[in-house]
Amino acid sequence: MTVKHEIKSQLAKLLATEDLIVEHKKVKTATFNVHTRVLILPKWDRASNNVYDTLVAHEVGHALYTPDIDWSKDLKVPPSFVNIVEDVRIEKLMKRRYDGLAKCFYKGYNELNDDDFFDINDQDLTSFNIADRVNLYFKVGAWNDISFSDNETPIVDLIANVETFDDTLSAAEALYNLCKQELENQKEEINLDEDDISDGEDTRLGNSSINSDGDDTNSDDSDNSDMEDDVDPDYQPFSSGGNIGVDHKIEIEPEIQTADALENAIKHLTNTSNNLEDTYFELPKLNLKKIIINNKTIHDNIEKSWKDDQERWNTYYKENNLKFSNKNLFEEADCEYMKFKRSAQKEVNYLVKEFECKKAASAYARSSTARTGVLDTAKLHTYKFNEDLFKKVTVIPDGKNHGLVFILDWSGSMQHILHDTVKQLFNLLWFCNKVNIPFEVYAFTCEYPHAGGDRLTLAYEKKEGLAVVEETFSLMNLFTSKVKTKELENQMKTIFRLSCLFDRSMSLSYNVPFGMRLSGTPLNESLIALHQIIPQFKSEYNIEKVQCVILTDGEGSPLKYTREYKKNDYEDSSWMGSNYIGDRCILRNRKTGYTYSCDGLGRWADVTNLLLKDLRETFIDVNFIGIRILGGRDASHFIKSYIEEGDSSYEKLMKNWKKEKAFSIKTSGYHSYFGLSSSALSNDDEFEVQEDATKAQIKRAFVKSLKNKKMNKKILGEFIELVA
Repeated sequence: MTVKHEIKSQLAKLLATEDLIVEHKKVKTATFNVHTRVLILPKWDRASNNVYDTLVAHEVGHALYTPDIDWSKDLKVPPSFVNIVEDVRIEKLMKRRYDGLAKCFYKGYNELNDDDFFDINDQDLTSFNIADRVNLYFKVGAWNDISFSDNETPIVDLIANVETFDDTLSAAEALYNLCKQELENQKEEINLDEDDISDGEDTRLGNSSINSDGDDTNSDDSDNSDMEDDVDPDYQPFSSGGNIGVDHKIEIEPEIQTADALENAIKHLTNTSNNLEDTYFELPKLNLKKIIINNKTIHDNIEKSWKDDQERWNTYYKENNLKFSNKNLFEEADCEYMKFKRSAQKEVNYLVKEFECKKAASAYARSSTARTGVLDTAKLHTYKFNEDLFKKVTVIPDGKNHGLVFILDWSGSMQHILHDTVKQLFNLLWFCNKVNIPFEVYAFTCEYPHAGGDRLTLAYEKKEGLAVVEETFSLMNLFTSKVKTKELENQMKTIFRLSCLFDRSMSLSYNVPFGMRLSGTPLNESLIALHQIIPQFKSEYNIEKVQCVILTDGEGSPLKYTREYKKNDYEDSSWMGSNYIGDRCILRNRKTGYTYSCDGLGRWADVTNLLLKDLRETFIDVNFIGIRILGGRDASHFIKSYIEEGDSSYEKLMKNWKKEKAFSIKTSGYHSYFGLSSSALSNDDEFEVQEDATKAQIKRAFVKSLKNKKMNKKILGEFIELVA
């Protein structure tokens, strides 16, 4: 069964009762930094769930109970002895804290014992030193017969009763001293045996001996043969593995071979054949004051720029005695705006009707009926066969407060469809106004200057492991429901004029104001900013239900993360650089606890979908709706980005596109990603024919009108399903 590292991270956090930073990496051993509170767990790919849970619980025990002190200065005991005693203490405390962990540790160590992680199969456990037997006794003693002598039992009891880390150090010192004493006793026995051999007539140290006169005396052949039979040339009396020779003054330290065996075996649970390391990164918390351009600032600058354009026009034509000196530069665009506004009212009214119906149905479903306690005189005559003679009242709860946040793509690739996209946006804004839904509209750009004319402003503190948000990134607050209706109307007319400039379908004489030109595509940066925008929007308007609508023509620019690089291996100095997000990168959300692997992100759209998935799991009560305005030949390529061409869903969507010029994709990062035809949006659904039109012409006009209405109503109805 595949282990889900995300779930194990949550387990570690829950056990630690704090928001630990848990990272799963291809390292051999687990580590915990008590200062940064980062717990690094190896990817134990070959471990079962029971073993994984045991190892995680063990490491969390160290995080909770093992202090960050340097005890080696005051206590001269090998760390391995302190480790096995501390393991006993922290596992006991974890079992005491969480009753269910006793079963978890039992199952985990049972599997480790069955797989011989301690390397004790076919070995005589009585030959192990006391430290090894203590390690086995407290870990796998339930499945192995481990005994202790009378002078060893008090040490075992002392270890079993440790409560504090000071107790651990005291018990580890006692264990080490006893183990070393046993080793010294073994050495003395060996020394006595060697003395007996040197004092006897038959030497066992060689084939010849030296007498007091210095002459060599050859020994008997039978004596040599006896020596070879009695002495095992491979015999080593100490567990240290050291080569013990004639010089007995060499200091020999006791070792804990079962601890080394377990450590080496656990290392093999991790597949470290691939040296590429995983990199965790997080999304920065942005200061919205540094990236959002105020609504009033934007429109004041546009108004000033166009006022100057009008004055230059009038001055030029007046000085040169030319015609049209009093021409309104914006007359053509404004006439187009009023014409579009009139034609859009039917669509807006349909949205309003559908929304109110959905709200009423939802309220009715939550209504409740109760008796009032007042007799219903109209039912009194039925008292003989009807017990319910009281008036009833139906209580219908108030509907939820709704709000909409719009993100508009203000990038260069939008030039040819921005005008149609703005029209679609205006339909939704008029709908919001009619049903009193608060809204905010932001357009992302890399062109708008910040305060003081400086476009470079960092909205967060740059640190290693944070996604990079470019300093030029801005969100222009084009529209807001905070302004009065008349002011909103003027602002919509202003942006409509701008979209006409980019459309190039009209010959216009005014210029694009400074900062309002189309730029790059910081869509991903906008998604990062939504983590702060949505909570702020909810708080400002006291809203229960928020919808986020993103109008774009494609994917965002590639995203990077900050990384610290060392200048070289010989210096401590470093510099902050960046890498593109891709394979071996993992997005971590500390608020939700979820992590998202970036492996296999071959397209820019994949990063955008990953950020949308993170947003959806952060704000589970928010619908994220994508609207993409498409040219006639762009639909197939767009659908292929999410659905394979041979799939039945692909054929169905293409059929809808050919018939209705609209479709919705459910397999992207959005809850629903609508594809709308730019030409269909500009089609007029009015039934208009000339006075002398033939029957055939009237029929064609009527069918065309019905077709446009059907397309609009179907896609708008699906949109309202999400919004309401």
